[in-house]
Amino acid sequence: MLTAGVDLAAESTGTALAVLDWSGAEVNAQVHLGTSDAEIAATAPKVATLGIDCAFGWPDDFVAFITRHARGDRVDSTVDAGMAWRRRLAYRATDRATRDITGRWPLSVATDRLGLTAMHCAVLLDAVSDALGAPVDRSGAGTAVEVYPSATLRGWQFDTRGYKNDADVRRTLVARLLERAPWLALDEETLALVVASDDAFDAVVAALAARAHALGLSHPVPHGYHEQARREGWIALPVGPLEDLAP
Repeated sequence: MLTAGVDLAAESTGTALAVLDWSGAEVNAQVHLGTSDAEIAATAPKVATLGIDCAFGWPDDFVAFITRHARGDRVDSTVDAGMAWRRRLAYRATDRATRDITGRWPLSVATDRLGLTAMHCAVLLDAVSDALGAPVDRSGAGTAVEVYPSATLRGWQFDTRGYKNDADVRRTLVARLLERAPWLALDEETLALVVASDDAFDAVVAALAARAHALGLSHPVPHGYHEQARREGWIALPVGPLEDLAP
């Protein structure tokens, strides 16, 4: 089995790709920075699961609101007002489910800093669809699945404070990850890369989350939400410990 993880950025220069080979007793990792959409799309048919760290879509309520606003329709202040209404527009069903599981809100694709990256993701998903010969199921029912590396790490009981911005913190986190996953083989060059770059490190975690999803070890889409998840996307959060992924 091969799994891949993508830490997507607004541009390819900030995008990282990790491919993990689970066919032996050791899991070999190949990690690259500055990865193009074409390279990611070419990888998709070769792997069991491709985990992408980015929202696959926008909230249904947000899409409906901006469509009405573009038509010039007035906001119904008797219904559409207040923080509860704004939060409904800001967050997808999967964001609310993720908060229920983790206790934290993900960043909002509608109102936070994810918009440009999500636009990039829409283009990437088209390229992946072309490579696979079928549309991407944004609910995660196919090869591509939405993942959330920092929440994945917290679910595996790792302390993620400061790891995005501090190489020393990341070095400690990588060491603890390898203590619990001694089967994960990072050569000297790859180890240096994931310590130096949080993008490269998140791509590896995305590939691990993809492995969990491929094994059926992620929280499922709840009953009644599948159609919405196919539009908005659904974050695949692993169930159980990191150790369950061992080859």
